[in-house]
Amino acid sequence: MMQIGSTIPAHNLNLIQARRANFKCNGSPLNPLTRTPQFHAQNVKASVQFSTTEVTKKHLSNLEKLLQTSTESIPPDPQPVIQESQNGSSENKGKGLLEGLDLARIWPEMKAAEEMSPKHLNRLQRLLSMSHQEYSPRNNLSSRWREYHGCNDWTGLLDPLDENLRRELVKYGEFVQAAYHCFHSNPAMSAHEAPSPQHVALPDRSYRVTKSLYATSSIGLPGWVDDVAPGWMTQKTSWIGYVAVCDDRREIQRMGRRDIVIALRGTATCLEWAENMRDVLVQIPGEDDTTTNGQPKVECGFLSLYKTPGAHVQSLAQSVVEEIQRLTEQYKGETLSITVTGHSLGAALALLVANELSTCAPDVPPVAVFSFGGPRVGNRGFADQLNANNVKVLRVVNNQDVITRVPGMFVSEKLDKKLRDSGAAGVLDAIDKSMPWAYSHVGTELRVDTKMSPYLKPDADVACCHDLEAYLHLVDGFLASNCPFRSNAKRSLVRLLNEQKSNVKRLYTSKGSSLSRLNLERENLHMSSCLPSPS
Repeated sequence: MMQIGSTIPAHNLNLIQARRANFKCNGSPLNPLTRTPQFHAQNVKASVQFSTTEVTKKHLSNLEKLLQTSTESIPPDPQPVIQESQNGSSENKGKGLLEGLDLARIWPEMKAAEEMSPKHLNRLQRLLSMSHQEYSPRNNLSSRWREYHGCNDWTGLLDPLDENLRRELVKYGEFVQAAYHCFHSNPAMSAHEAPSPQHVALPDRSYRVTKSLYATSSIGLPGWVDDVAPGWMTQKTSWIGYVAVCDDRREIQRMGRRDIVIALRGTATCLEWAENMRDVLVQIPGEDDTTTNGQPKVECGFLSLYKTPGAHVQSLAQSVVEEIQRLTEQYKGETLSITVTGHSLGAALALLVANELSTCAPDVPPVAVFSFGGPRVGNRGFADQLNANNVKVLRVVNNQDVITRVPGMFVSEKLDKKLRDSGAAGVLDAIDKSMPWAYSHVGTELRVDTKMSPYLKPDADVACCHDLEAYLHLVDGFLASNCPFRSNAKRSLVRLLNEQKSNVKRLYTSKGSSLSRLNLERENLHMSSCLPSPS
């Protein structure tokens, strides 16, 4: 009240004092604590019968007079020009009073960011709600399924990103999330007996799991390590993924073929981390073919996890080849496709799986790899071998993810190509053939960027930039390399907030916590394996 009074001109003080006296003498019929004298009852009754419109106009007029400021004490803010029409009526009629109040000057904190406007708050609340699921339409891909599966290396589909391809990418990424969820729900595995079947909660009910896959490390640890660490961290053999086949007739018709998926999770145990560090290139056993870029070689640790059998399980290589041969024989005569998908370590193993599947039978269905945050796996000879076997690879790479730049020398494929085009190809080829760390990526790249997300901090840490949910968030919002984040992205932010809260902009964590508190309390923060997504 003191702040408003200080801006009122002196010639209006008598008006305020008169009104104060009037307020003291007359009780208000709207205030239940004010008792109206009995002899005034008839007057009160008569006043209530007045037109409410006239009373409202009178009070608004008085309020506007009280809040008028002196042009000498405070310079007036620029006001919109109100044009008069030919008949004399104001085109902006009704706006003068509210604009004259200048609420933004009285309460400066009302000047919120544009992202926190009611329109954006409603959208943020929807994205933070697990119960409100919104899906993009499942378009029919039957006439172009080979194109979406990579027969033309996804030419013309990546920049800008085709909406159907975006949906397929997120779908396969969620298959990998299901592999993570299944492992973490039951990571331990007995070293003395065969593993029991694992239940995988698939994100797409059109698919059915047909086989569990296991990876085994060849590294041995000292006995005292088992005494101080949980068994699942030091066990040699661990559940790493699964094979699933589409069993829904309508989905088969929509996709134009029966799809077989192989989903592989990333690093989770100590021995898997140890294998990641064994980054010397070695020759693949049984591979004697030499390409133009020399003998195909791959990372020693990845090959170990792929080829080593466990005490009670087959090697990942043998297990996946036998299952694919069984399924292709079972569905012989149908149009089939093989899709291998993985994240991090799973992305590396996906290339080894795809390379072997491409030659495991005379008539192998088309093989494609959709990988997220994958490291380099082999040398240029290995890349040539994959291309010769017609394996199509689409790598989703976050520009801030350092895992995608290892192992090997910190030289990007873009710089390597520039050097080769400038005439240094002979020198680089000699280095590739002689050095044990001359790695090379393979396939087509879809590059996303953490800085393009309006929700993530531009300086997000390494863990966030490599996180699978962050990858799917970026893919869901990607339009093109020269476009901002997709404004109509539909993927829920609940998992992203729970897993990467420190990397989400404070604006959204503070507003998101208040907007979603009720929804999160009702759901007890229970994360299902099937998340709202464009699929």
